[in-house]
Amino acid sequence: MAVSDGPQDTTSAHRAHGADPSQPWLELAPDYERARAKEDSLDRLVEWPAQRDVLGDVTGRSVLDVGCGNGGKVAELVRDGAGASVGVDISGNFPSAQPPGLELLQGDLSELESVPGLAGRTFDRILFLQSFGYAKDPVRTLRAARAMLADDGFILLTRTQPIRYALERAEMNGTSMGEEYFSTAPFSYVSGWNDEIALTKRPYTISDLINVFSAAGLWIESAAEPQLSEVHRRRYPHKQAWMNKYLGIVIFKLRPHSSP
Repeated sequence: MAVSDGPQDTTSAHRAHGADPSQPWLELAPDYERARAKEDSLDRLVEWPAQRDVLGDVTGRSVLDVGCGNGGKVAELVRDGAGASVGVDISGNFPSAQPPGLELLQGDLSELESVPGLAGRTFDRILFLQSFGYAKDPVRTLRAARAMLADDGFILLTRTQPIRYALERAEMNGTSMGEEYFSTAPFSYVSGWNDEIALTKRPYTISDLINVFSAAGLWIESAAEPQLSEVHRRRYPHKQAWMNKYLGIVIFKLRPHSSP
């Protein structure tokens, strides 16, 4: 089964030899970082450039990267001029050295309001880069992030195209894409980063995402569905073939409503 190389929307994971099933990202974080670093990684070729484009000029802007992995992306933003910024990840898999102005904190995005070091702070940009699917209560997590937005701040949130999951399930189950797109039954498959780990996912639709954003007091200012450039399509035809079938990610730029 073809798989993307961005963090996925998991509810549980397990190794063949029986590890803690409740902490998928703790097991997968190192495997993800290795996949993301590859020359033909879709994160490198498509996702991160598109995310940077939506972020715009970050000079002097404070950034909170929620589910930051090893902190590489927020570190890049700080090196490019972002103000005092923070990365939060449950794995704590951080390098020993960070650029000045960056703090990396171990914490659970499902308990964002309780992460030590975030109390009373606000940020100009809050990022959920393929990490939002790990939230136990998505509305609660987004409300906590919304409360940390500075005036005129926004949230940049990305999710895997739900059509991708519907197509994969239809192929696996011998059903139709429509049946699977609207199914609410959890489904499992082997991780593309580590074939010893199986992931269980919560299905979702585009309307589910919109409703979560609305319940959290947010509106969509813009959305994007990034694709490979012409140069990269020619250079990496196997990646274009994957994108033609599974579409990629959706990027949302979210603003808070004027009243809670």
